[in-house]
Amino acid sequence: MTKLAIAVNVGRCVGCHTCSISCKMSNNVPDGMLWNRVLTENSEVIDGAVGVYPALSRDYLPLACQHCENPACQKVCPTGATYKDGKGRVEIDYDKCIGCRMCMAACPYNARVFNWTEPVRSAGSNYGEADVPVRPKGVMEKCTLCSERTDRGDAPMCVTCCPARARVYGDLDDPDSEISKIAREKNVRILLEEMGTSPQVFYFE
Repeated sequence: MTKLAIAVNVGRCVGCHTCSISCKMSNNVPDGMLWNRVLTENSEVIDGAVGVYPALSRDYLPLACQHCENPACQKVCPTGATYKDGKGRVEIDYDKCIGCRMCMAACPYNARVFNWTEPVRSAGSNYGEADVPVRPKGVMEKCTLCSERTDRGDAPMCVTCCPARARVYGDLDDPDSEISKIAREKNVRILLEEMGTSPQVFYFE
C-alpha cells in the first residue's frame, strides 16, 4: 500500500507564501481562491504578531487539505465525488460533484473552496500543469496533493518550491522514507487530533 503524506517543519517556515502561490500556479486555481494557505497562529491577520512590543512572536501554520485517513468530507458526500484513492490521497471527482457543499461544512480544517461563480483567472486563460482538470462553476476544489505530479513520481509543487525546505513529502507506508522517520522520531503535531480524522499532514520542529 501507499500512503502519501506531507510533514511541515514549522520551525523552518518563514511565511513567504511561496507554497500557496506555487500551488495556485501549478493547479490553475482561480482568482480569489487558495488551496494552500499560510496562517499566522493566534492572529486573525496575515503576518500578525502575538504579545506586546517589544516581546512579540510570530508562528506560521501552512494549511491545506490534510488528506485524512478517516476523512469527514468523504462521509457526508452524497454522490461519492469525494473519495480516498489508492495512494491515500483524498480526491474529488468533479463530474460527480453536485455542489451541495456538505463536504465544505464537514471539513474541520476549512480546507475546501467552492466555485460560486464561473472561475476567473487574471491571466485571461488557464495556466499550470496541462493535465490538471479545469473545474467549472458549482464544484468544490481543494489540494489534490498535486495528484498529476505525484502520479508521475514528482513531489507536490509546494514541496518543490519551498525555499526554506520546510516540507517533506513521502510515503508513510515506507518505513525507510524520510517522512516515516519524522513521524516516528519527532514530536509531531496533528491538527484537531480529537476529531478522529487522522490527518496525513503533520507538523514538527
